[in-house]
Amino acid sequence: MKMKAAVLYELNKPLVVEEVDIEHPKDGEVLVKLAASGVCHSDLSAITGVLKKPLPVILGHEGAGVVAEVGPGVKNVKVGDHVVISWIASCGQCAYCIEGKPRLCPSAAKVRAEGTLPDGTKRLSINGQTISHSGGVSSFAEYCVVAESSAIPIRKDAPLDKAALVGCAVLTGVGTALNGAKVQPGSTVAVIGAGGVGLNVIQGSQLAGAEKIIAVDLADSKLEMAKFFGATHTVNSGKVDPVQAIKGLTGGLGVDYVIEVIGLPQTVGLAFDSIKKGGSVTLIGMPDASVTWNMPILEMIRKEAIVQGSYYGNAVERVDIPKYMDLYMAGKLKLDELISKFYTLDEINTVFKDMEKGEIARGMIIL
Repeated sequence: MKMKAAVLYELNKPLVVEEVDIEHPKDGEVLVKLAASGVCHSDLSAITGVLKKPLPVILGHEGAGVVAEVGPGVKNVKVGDHVVISWIASCGQCAYCIEGKPRLCPSAAKVRAEGTLPDGTKRLSINGQTISHSGGVSSFAEYCVVAESSAIPIRKDAPLDKAALVGCAVLTGVGTALNGAKVQPGSTVAVIGAGGVGLNVIQGSQLAGAEKIIAVDLADSKLEMAKFFGATHTVNSGKVDPVQAIKGLTGGLGVDYVIEVIGLPQTVGLAFDSIKKGGSVTLIGMPDASVTWNMPILEMIRKEAIVQGSYYGNAVERVDIPKYMDLYMAGKLKLDELISKFYTLDEINTVFKDMEKGEIARGMIIL
């Protein structure tokens, strides 16, 4: 079958929008007609080579659409279902999946690393040349073939262009606050980075009942947006010492929780310095694999500090994605306001230019 898609052939080069061949789904796979795809900073990191992808590749991992066809053996979705796509193609059988941690599934990690679907093969090609899948998804396209575990059914009255956000930014941000950091009612939280994921950490912390939510960023425009999503205070770390500002807002103690969304050693250090004794730092920013942080061991012991990672919002997708859609439909979760601008697939390179300029938090491709 033919479809239009955006292909990355070389690092730091524009994506090429062209006609691509996509095969029908095989055993345990689902063909989805995509309605929308969010553009994540991780996609930009793939273009620059910070996140490694086997080339050529169709990027995009934050999508939603309607099931168009199912392969043999598919049990949990049917043609016509509305689905949010998860980039965790979990096997459902390993120890991590059985423990309720599908995001840690080794099979899913292999799919992401090798640019394939779970059986080790690809469904995408141009003139006989195979094209890699991104995260087992590849949503910068009119269709995608995904593992059944990646197609999460949602209610049909939810708008698919908003639902797409739940596949990455919302699940990661809200999930980290609720499931990863486990923010408690009445607590104090600092969120370092007020982009698309950071805004969701903020609204997740608000959902958890945090009493004080401090957004930290370099851009005043992002900090203003953070207030709209639930931040009670903001700190521009380019204008003031952020650690002193955070401590000044918490009686000199520091906060109970810091959630770091940037992934740089200096912001991780800032996060650690900003927690109170007994506080925790949760890291979700995705740096290059070579990035490290020198851990202050004695201070960690004396502060009884917790430093932990959170991957994909510590989510169980089949539980959390429908739940977040219900919260949105009940008016308790903001999705519409996360989208800075809508684009067509032909405008895909414009989205990345706007992202690099800092003009958008989240661009949405309508397919």
